[in-house]
Amino acid sequence: MSDALPPREHRLRRWVYHLLDGAGQDTLSRLIHGFLVGLVGLSVAAVVLQSVPAYDEKYDEYFEIAEYVAVGVFTIEYVLRLWSAPEHAPYAGRTGLSARWAYVASGWSIIDFVSILPFYLSFFVNTDLRVLLFLRLLRFFKLARYSAGMRTIISVLEAEKRALMASSGILFGCVLFAATAMHLAEHDVQPEKFGSIPEAMWWAIVTITTLGYGDVTPVTLAGRLIASITMVTGYVMLGLPVGIVATAFAEEIHRREFVVTWSMLSRVPLFHGLDANSIAEIMRYLRAQTFPGGTMIVRQGETAHSMYFIAEGEVEIALPGQIIRLGEGQFFGEMALLHNTLRSANVHSTEPTKLLVLDAYDLKTIMTRNPKIGRMIETVAAGRAEFSAKERRGDMIAAELEPAPPEATPE
Repeated sequence: MSDALPPREHRLRRWVYHLLDGAGQDTLSRLIHGFLVGLVGLSVAAVVLQSVPAYDEKYDEYFEIAEYVAVGVFTIEYVLRLWSAPEHAPYAGRTGLSARWAYVASGWSIIDFVSILPFYLSFFVNTDLRVLLFLRLLRFFKLARYSAGMRTIISVLEAEKRALMASSGILFGCVLFAATAMHLAEHDVQPEKFGSIPEAMWWAIVTITTLGYGDVTPVTLAGRLIASITMVTGYVMLGLPVGIVATAFAEEIHRREFVVTWSMLSRVPLFHGLDANSIAEIMRYLRAQTFPGGTMIVRQGETAHSMYFIAEGEVEIALPGQIIRLGEGQFFGEMALLHNTLRSANVHSTEPTKLLVLDAYDLKTIMTRNPKIGRMIETVAAGRAEFSAKERRGDMIAAELEPAPPEATPE
C-alpha cells in the first residue's frame, strides 16, 4: 500500500514529479529541464577547462563558484526526485520508503548521487576537488535523462545485451586463439614479445581492433600468415556488434514512428472505424516531409492533391477573416483526396514541422487493392458534408467538400 498523504501534499508531490521527470509539458517544466541541461554542460566544461593550468590559475575562483552552484542545484534535484519517487509509475502501489529505496538503487539515481559525491567527500577527505575529477565528469550522463536519442541508445543496448555479450565472448575467443597461435609461431624468435600467451594477447587485441600500433610485429612466415588471418577476422568481428546495435536502433526508431503514426491515423475522423489491417495498409503509402519554420506548405490556387498529418510542429492556415493554427496530431487537406479542387488558402509552418503526406494517387491505389477501405472512406466522407474549418482540425474550408464546377463550354 502506498503512503497516505493529505490531498494537498500529494498534489504537490505529483506536481514536482511531473516537473522533474518530464511528464509535464508546460512552459515551467521545459524551462527547468533547459536550465538543468545548461548547468550540466557548464559544470562539465568547467571541469575540463580547470585541467588547463593557465585557466585554472586565472579563473580558479569562477570554477569554484560554478562547482558550488552545480552541486547545490543537483543536490536539491536529487532530494526532490527522492521525495517524489512514489509517484513514479513502476513504483506504484509501494510504500513511500520502498519506492524511495527502489529509486536509490536505480541507474539514474546512482549517476545523480555519484555526480555530487566528490564535493561532499572533500569535507571528510583532505584532498582537492580535482582529485575526484572522474566522478565529477559523470554528470555528463545526466544529459541522457533529457535526451530522447541517448535514452533510445541506452534502451537498445539493454535490449540487445545478450547478443552483445555473445559477440564479446566470440571476440575474446578470437583474441585468445590468435594469441596462442602467435605464441607458438614466434616465441622462439621473439621471446620478449611472444614468450607467453598473455604477452601475445596484447598483439592480438591491437591487431583484431585494427589499431596496428606496430610495436609488436611477427617476423616468421607462419607468424605473418597468422597475422593476416587475424586482421581479416578483426574486420568481421568488429562489424558484428556494430551491426547488432545499428539494426536494433533502426528497429526501435521505426517502432516508435509506427506507434506515433498509428495513433495519429486512428484519431482522424476520415479513417475512424477502420480496422487495424486497413490502417496498416494506409501507413505503407505515407511519406514524410520536413519543413523549416516559415515555409509555405500549401499555396492558394494550387490543385489539391494531398492530405497532410502533422507529426511534429505547427502550421498556420490563413482563412478570410481568421487564422487557424493546427498542431501535432492534427491534419489538413483530407478532402483533396476525394475531390479535385483548388486550394483556397495558404498554409505555412510556424516552426520546424514534420508532416506525413498521403497523395490522392496512393489513396486510389489503396482503394483499388482493398475495396473495403474505399467503401469505408467514401461512407465517412459522405457523412461529413457539415465538416468545416471551424472545427479547427481538418481541411481548410467547407468549399473543398464540394466537387469542382464543370468548365464552361463555348457557345
